[in-house]
Amino acid sequence: MAALPRRIAQQVKRDALLASPFFRPMQPEELDAILGFASERRVPKGDTVFAKGAPGDSMMAVLAGRVRIGAVSADGREVTLNVIGPGEIFGEIALLDGKPRSADAVAIDDTLLLLVERRHFMPFLLRDPSLVERMLFVLCDRLRRTSLALEEIALLDLGVRLARVLLKLARDYGRPADNGTRIDLKLSQRDLANLVASTRESVNKQLQHWKRDGLVDQVEGRLVLCNPAALAALTE
Repeated sequence: MAALPRRIAQQVKRDALLASPFFRPMQPEELDAILGFASERRVPKGDTVFAKGAPGDSMMAVLAGRVRIGAVSADGREVTLNVIGPGEIFGEIALLDGKPRSADAVAIDDTLLLLVERRHFMPFLLRDPSLVERMLFVLCDRLRRTSLALEEIALLDLGVRLARVLLKLARDYGRPADNGTRIDLKLSQRDLANLVASTRESVNKQLQHWKRDGLVDQVEGRLVLCNPAALAALTE
């Protein structure tokens, strides 16, 4: 990975916050006020950003690099719940309720984070009732989207869910390859299973089926989408 930039422009930081529905309703002057008390944190590849159970005292936006959100199952297996890339945020709910972290966060690459601490954000938020109201709308929208996601898990078959996840990963981490679009992120079949709420065996069976049909391939531990249009058609 390329070396992290020594300085990050103010607009890049502002854009990182605006990428989240949590901050999108804010006015430019409100974002600048937040950036005034935000700080930067550099996390070397492989280091822990925070551990499950740690105090939920801040929100983070990824300015460069990538962060893996995961957990360890009861039988000791490590599972990936999400991958956060540049322009995405995580830990924003802890910014409001201050409760302990519900998962581990580990830097996949050398990573630069924008850190907004709860002790600074809450006084800022509570000074403006209109801002509180806008945040409530955002949280209600998130709850609705979570309900929709659970509905999709219940009603859509595995092929549709997996195709949607692979297409999103290709948009976020895709690189041109000889036989299609390579997802430049190493995820195990168990990781994919967690992302689509299924089992590793079922995901493996689906991927093998698509591989025989020429839709996907695997090269050096990375998935390659050989026919993204066909996968997109499965989601319609």
